[in-house]
Amino acid sequence: MSGSTITIDALGLTKVYGSGNAEVVAMRDVSFTLSSGEVVALLGPSGAGKSTLLTVVGLINTLTSGKLTIGNDLVTDGPIAKVDLRSYRRRFIGYVLQKANLIPFLTALENVQLALEINDVPARTARARALELLQYLGVDHRVDNLPHMLSGGEQQRVAVARALANRPRLVLADEPTAALDSVRGRQVMELFRSVAHEHGTTVLVATHDHRALDVFDRILEMEDGVLQSDHRNSEKAG
Repeated sequence: MSGSTITIDALGLTKVYGSGNAEVVAMRDVSFTLSSGEVVALLGPSGAGKSTLLTVVGLINTLTSGKLTIGNDLVTDGPIAKVDLRSYRRRFIGYVLQKANLIPFLTALENVQLALEINDVPARTARARALELLQYLGVDHRVDNLPHMLSGGEQQRVAVARALANRPRLVLADEPTAALDSVRGRQVMELFRSVAHEHGTTVLVATHDHRALDVFDRILEMEDGVLQSDHRNSEKAG
């Protein structure tokens, strides 16, 4: 993605829990940049620091030290927030988790629409945007279904639509295919690639799933809280 603008600039990200003999370094001196329109895999064994990195970049977890810039905004300098983190998350960051976590008593359409309405988008506009996304993701025929009526793959597509609702700069996904079979898992990974390449969104996916790594532009690999490798994907699909 040469020529793309930088969405994420992470410099020396470090997260330490506890102190003294109880100190645990979950992430140490992690630095990287992510560009708009990139879909990037974050690999590593359990305990490598992947989820910690996502929660820090997603402005859920506080840094111990380091700087995080999103777009042109320095959002956090060590533990000091430079923006209203809650508002910033809602406006610029979307999340997809291992479980879709849809609200069970709302339809697919209402789950996506709600993500817009809590950001003060008028109901009619929110409904139109939600319908547009569900159609784009191939689940518009399920708009009136409650989550329990959807397959696992369909639930994840609705979760992706919800994450994209506010046109975020960045989408973070934490093991989004862990509960899916290989076919549905690949479909979700290919959706992330489409979202990144067609909409200019930056997508960072933490995964143990090596079955669909060819969809990614880059691969970051972590171990013991340290970024071990950052490279272009030589197996990338054409």
